Order: sequence, then C-alpha cells, then structure tokens
Amino acid sequence: MKAIIPLAGKGTRLRPHTHVTPKPLIRVAGRPVMSYILDDLAELGVDEIVFIVGYMRQGIEDYIAEMYPDITAHYVVQEIQDGTAGAVKLAEPFVDEDVLILFVDTLFDAELGLVQQVPETTGGIIWAKEVEDYQRYGVILTDDDGHMVRIIEKPDEPISKLANIGLYYINDWRLLFEGIRHTLEAEPGPSGEYYLTDAFQYMVDHGSKIQVAPVAGWYDCGKPGTLLETNHHLLLGGRSGIDASATVEGSTLNEPVRVEEGAVVRDSVLGPNVTVEAGARVEDSTLTDTILGAGSTVTNSTLSDSLVGSEAKISAYRGSLSIGDHSEVTGESA
Repeated sequence: MKAIIPLAGKGTRLRPHTHVTPKPLIRVAGRPVMSYILDDLAELGVDEIVFIVGYMRQGIEDYIAEMYPDITAHYVVQEIQDGTAGAVKLAEPFVDEDVLILFVDTLFDAELGLVQQVPETTGGIIWAKEVEDYQRYGVILTDDDGHMVRIIEKPDEPISKLANIGLYYINDWRLLFEGIRHTLEAEPGPSGEYYLTDAFQYMVDHGSKIQVAPVAGWYDCGKPGTLLETNHHLLLGGRSGIDASATVEGSTLNEPVRVEEGAVVRDSVLGPNVTVEAGARVEDSTLTDTILGAGSTVTNSTLSDSLVGSEAKISAYRGSLSIGDHSEVTGESA
C-alpha cells in the first residue's frame, strides 16, 4: 500500500505563520502537524508516499529527508491549484496498488488497521465523523449496509450528519483515476475547483462499494482557533509535561501544560492549554490557550488564545496575539 498526501496549498488561514513556515510544518503540541500523520503511516507499514507539493516545497522536502529517511518519497509539483481531484491526479504515475489519501489540515483518531481487512469486493473506505453542525461540511449518505451513496456539500436539511473528514483508502485505484479523469473533463465546481469527492461518486455510480467508517476524533489544524483546540486535545492525550532541562520557578501550572527543553518559566501562571517550546522564556506573565514558539520571550504580559512564532518578543501586553517569527510586541506598561 502507498499513500498520497496533497500539501501544495499556501495555508492562508494561518497567516502570518505560513509566510515563513509551510502549513504542514506548523507546530502543535511540540511537533509539526505532518509528523503525526507520517508516524501513523509508518506504524501501518506504509513506506512509499507521493507528496503533492507547491508552496515552500523545499522546506517540506528537507524536513522529510531529515526526519523520515526511510520513506520512499516522490514529489510532484501542483502548478495550478485546481482542487483535490487535480492534486491526486498528479500522483497517478506512481500508483500501482491500493492507496491511502490523507490531507494535513486535520489530525484524526481513526482505526487505519481497517484497510488490512478490506475484501476485494470493497472499493475503498471513507472515514467520517458525526457532527451536529452538518451545514458546514460535505456529508455522506449511506445505504443500509453502511456504504456511500452520495456526498452532499453543506446541506440545508439534516439528511446526514456524517461529515467527510478527508481521509480515504482506495482499493479499486484504477476506477478512482478513471473517476478523476471524468471529473476533470467536466465543469469545475462553484469555486472553480475539481473535487475528489466527485471521483468517489463516479466510482459508486459505476458499481463500487465504498465503506463509510467512523472516527473517534477529528481535529482541525487549519486555523488559529482550531489549532489551539487541537493543541489542547494532544496535551490531554499525553503530550503535556515539563522537560527535565526546563526551569520552572515560583509559578503555577494549570494542566494541561507542555514546557520543552531549555525553556524558563518564572513567577508566572501557565495554562490550561499552553505549550512553551524549546528555549522560550516566560516571566511575570499569565498564559492560557497559547502556543509560544521556540526561543520567544514573554514578560509582564497576559496572553490568551494566542499563537506566537519563534524568537518573538512580547512585553507589557494584555490580550490575544497571532504573530509570526521574530516579531516584537510592546503594550502599555501596567
């Protein structure tokens, strides 16, 4: 089994952080988002991956080469951002067996081991999460056997609450690419893009059985607010703790909190939901729902709902921030 990971997008919803860092390498709970997905694939035994790259591709390729040298990586540039169908089509020359398709906007608690139990008669698996705000998502209609019938984008009526989360396994890969070609020959969607879900619809319309499987959790990493929510989930799930080389003096920690190697926290209150990355300093400050980048400094400040890049300096500030690497913010003195 191989995997396809489209990651050519610019990550505009995470600016200014993605001005200097590719979206897949934005950090949450002390690690790049992409690393969680790559570790899941390695555990499953997938060691050949097609990466659809574009914006800041060199940083992504360098990271994979350094941190995942055992991966057989193929890189294909998506010159035109024409949607998910166009992105996956670029991987076709490398696909000659069943394939997983994953996007790096989200993390998930899914039983990927299901792919090892799929009978030949099943064309694939689409993972879904039951949601209440179904109007925001593409939702999946299923038959009595739990197979996909249709995917409907942002329905007005509650015809289904099974949200498509962007995690797919395709056993019938030949029919998938036939469906993608058919999709690309038709008119694009309302946004001017071609959707991979239309290729799945083609598969179903041509007799393929695509199983819909539940996920226990689905965590968005594509926007500042949801990235902080995902940080909270990961800290609660085992990523919290104080590194042995960190210094914490005269401070209160309200779990979950993560303080990484070489960080210094003095006379401050951290948490809940705070990650202080390596070498950062927090003095005379209160941080809640915040990710503080490596080497940054916060003094005499109160931060909440904040994303702070690396090597930033913040002093005498009260409120929320989303600032990139090497930024400086000074508020009014208390």
